[in-house]
Formats: sequence, C-alpha cells, structure tokens
Amino acid sequence: MIPNLATDAATMSPLALFLQADIVVKVVMVGLLCASVWTWGIIIGHGIRLKRIASKSAKFEQDFWAAEDIDTFYTAHRSSTLPTAKVLGAGVAEWRRSTSGKSVDRDGTRARLATTMGAAAAGEVDRLSDRLNILATIGSVAPFVGLFGTVWGIMRSFTSIAAQQNTSLGVVAPGIAEALFATALGLFAAIPAVIAYNRLSHGVNRLEARLHRFADGFHATLSRELEAD
Repeated sequence: MIPNLATDAATMSPLALFLQADIVVKVVMVGLLCASVWTWGIIIGHGIRLKRIASKSAKFEQDFWAAEDIDTFYTAHRSSTLPTAKVLGAGVAEWRRSTSGKSVDRDGTRARLATTMGAAAAGEVDRLSDRLNILATIGSVAPFVGLFGTVWGIMRSFTSIAAQQNTSLGVVAPGIAEALFATALGLFAAIPAVIAYNRLSHGVNRLEARLHRFADGFHATLSRELEAD
C-alpha cells in the first residue's frame, strides 16, 4: 500500500498537475505564475522606493525650514530628484518670473504660485503612482483567469467521463485537481496584489499630503515676502 500512496502523492503534486494539464490550463497557469512574479517585483521595488523617498523628503524639509536663505538652499539642491525638491523648484521658478518686472501683481503672483506648485505636486504623485494600476489589474483579473482554468478543467473531466463511460474517482480526480490548482494560482497572484495595492496607495497618499503641506508652507513664506515688499 505504501508505494501506491507515494505514487498518488507524486501524481497530485503541483508539478505533476501542471504537466498533466491540458494546454489551455497550462497557458492559464503560466500566465498566473508570471503575473505573481511581476506582482512581487512591483511590491518589493515600489515599497523600497516609497520608503526611501519618504525618509529623504523628511530630511529635505527639515533642512529647508532651517535654512536662512531660500535661494542658497535652492541652488545647492536644484539637481535633486525628490518630489519635494521638484515642488520647491517650481515655486522658485514662478517666483522669479513673477517678480522680475518693475511692478508686481501680488494677487496674480500668489495665484500663479499656488497653481504652479499644485501642478508640480500632482505630477510627482502621478510619477509615484506609476505601475500601481498593474497591481489593481492583477488583483481584479487574476481570480477570473484562474476561474476560467477551473471551468476548462472541469469540462475536460466531464469529457473524460463521457469518453470512458466511467464515473470513478480515478477518471474524474486529475481534471478536477488541475482545475482547482488553476484557481489556487489565481488567488495566489490576486491576494498579494490587492493587499499591496492598498498599502502602497496609502503610502502614496501620505506623500501627496506631505507635498501639499510643503507647498502650502512655502506659498505662505513667499506670500509674506510679497507683503514685505
């Protein structure tokens, strides 16, 4: 009895289920495995990136508010690729353009500063959100792709029953096992994608709020400069 049990266990292993599966189910399985690898690549890469940006942005803001001269600070950090630095650069550039003439429209300058820094912040958020839509797509589509493999495997099992006119478990089990394995792969790809999408989106939202707070604070500083002039 022991050899038979070992043979059955080997037959029902994930690799054996894949090798025994119909070509359509194999394509589904390979596609879901690729989606799972892609998902984890995005999760790891994006998670590390957001954590690094958040840490560096906090340090950048601390140094900025402690700086005595904005122009000197901007000149020293103008090559930075941090989102906060991009917002700062947009604000400084608009300030210089708006105050370069003989007469300064204070209300117009304030409005242009708000619009320019708001647009810069939105652009940086879009850049940070890049590829998160892939996680959302995999999270919503993968279960249905796995379900398609399940339906196809069950149809193949019924075909085997009809061809052999035999309803024994030995005839039905392989096709059903392949079908359920496709469903499992679909969930294996979808669950981490959904969790990661929600978590990473939360991280992006926090960075977006940080950018807008910095833009508002910088706008208030420049507005005071206008009043002093």
